[in-house]
Amino acid sequence: MAHDILVTGGAGYLGSTLVPELLAAGHRVTVLDNFMFRQTTLNHVCNNPNFNVVKGDIRVESVIAPLLKKADIVIPLAALVGAPMCNADPVGARTINHDAIQTMLGLMSREQRVLMPTTNSAYGSGDENNFCTEESPLKPISIYAREKVAVEDSLMKRENAISLRLATVFGMSPRMRVDLLVNDFVHRAVHDRFVVLFEGDFKRNYIHVRDVARAFMHGIENFDRMRGQIYNVGLSEANVSKRELCQAIQKRVPDFVFLDAPVGKDPDQRNYIVSNAKLEATGFKPSMSLDAGIAELVKGFVMLKNTVHGNV
Repeated sequence: MAHDILVTGGAGYLGSTLVPELLAAGHRVTVLDNFMFRQTTLNHVCNNPNFNVVKGDIRVESVIAPLLKKADIVIPLAALVGAPMCNADPVGARTINHDAIQTMLGLMSREQRVLMPTTNSAYGSGDENNFCTEESPLKPISIYAREKVAVEDSLMKRENAISLRLATVFGMSPRMRVDLLVNDFVHRAVHDRFVVLFEGDFKRNYIHVRDVARAFMHGIENFDRMRGQIYNVGLSEANVSKRELCQAIQKRVPDFVFLDAPVGKDPDQRNYIVSNAKLEATGFKPSMSLDAGIAELVKGFVMLKNTVHGNV
């Protein structure tokens, strides 16, 4: 069944991968984006009659309200993403990541559906074993994670909503980000050949950007049985430490060297192992392994060497 779908921030890292998939499935898609990075990531779908694009700010009610009225499904991707970007602009983080979403939810009817990307960084360090399920207490460390937790709480008060707690995303995308951990380490391996690790035993979960798009598609297709729920979205075999990640990269870039810093702490103190069993029980299975994503990134970074492709 085709739907009218509004994707805010649809020209970004996730959106520029997801929007073509939505269109290929026959949906009518409107993207609202402020194009703050001057990206041209949706050029290739402009010939599709089911695609519409609006340049604007999600914080402006007169911009978002008429677009919401036409939507069956809303996928709010627009955000200042990541702790460094939010720390650099805490006011923007609050107004975009929290206030604008609360306004949007207030303008929507109960019949309209929302699929919201949240973050498993909200787990902080997990329990005493660093293990996390959707039922685990949330211990957000960053401004970004705290705002996402607050939004998720409001979201779950709706019946027609799904929250997808995304693992750290990696992989090539039309609107590339080099500042994400896997992408960053592979970029350093390709161009610098070394990285210094702070607290290299800290673990995180990872997921390829195309599998994130597939998770949204899965949520749309299985909405009736998934609604009102929170799902972790990650690779179950990729709960790995930073040191293990570097070892995986070294298999693809043999002359890559990584060293443990003798002193100092990582400003990012996230350290957790995440269960993705709940989403897998609905029939979802990621298609891209960590190794395949690293191989893809190695090829991609032959073409990219600059600081434009990031959020900070």
